[in-house]
Amino acid sequence: MDKNIFIVEDDANLSSGLAAQFSMAGFKVETSHNEEEIEDLVGSIKKFNTDVIVIDLILPKLDGFEIIKAIRSDDELSDLYIFVFTDVSDEDSKARGLKLGANQYFIRQDFSVPEFADKVKRILENKEAIRPSDEF
Repeated sequence: MDKNIFIVEDDANLSSGLAAQFSMAGFKVETSHNEEEIEDLVGSIKKFNTDVIVIDLILPKLDGFEIIKAIRSDDELSDLYIFVFTDVSDEDSKARGLKLGANQYFIRQDFSVPEFADKVKRILENKEAIRPSDEF
């Protein structure tokens, strides 16, 4: 799969596990451990030419909801496909994340890292399969 995936996750083990799984699936991967300001993060996402982003909602410096909001309000990133992968499992948070513009919301306890990576890959393959052809 020829996609650039950007991972925003502060847990180094989880971040490297996700990066390894996505790399093996053919993605180009960039990660952020949430050490930058939101403007810098958005700049990094743009610079990487990101197609897909995986975001944790609970981060030490930034709020995942604010990251989603910043992405959706940026004209260059508004079409970015957003996966939330988090421990936040209450329905209000899920509804808020989806309302702000996340495309998919996954609870970590429901998936192992390989299962989640496979799910993301399958969703993106299905999304590509139903995209109308540009050729006539």
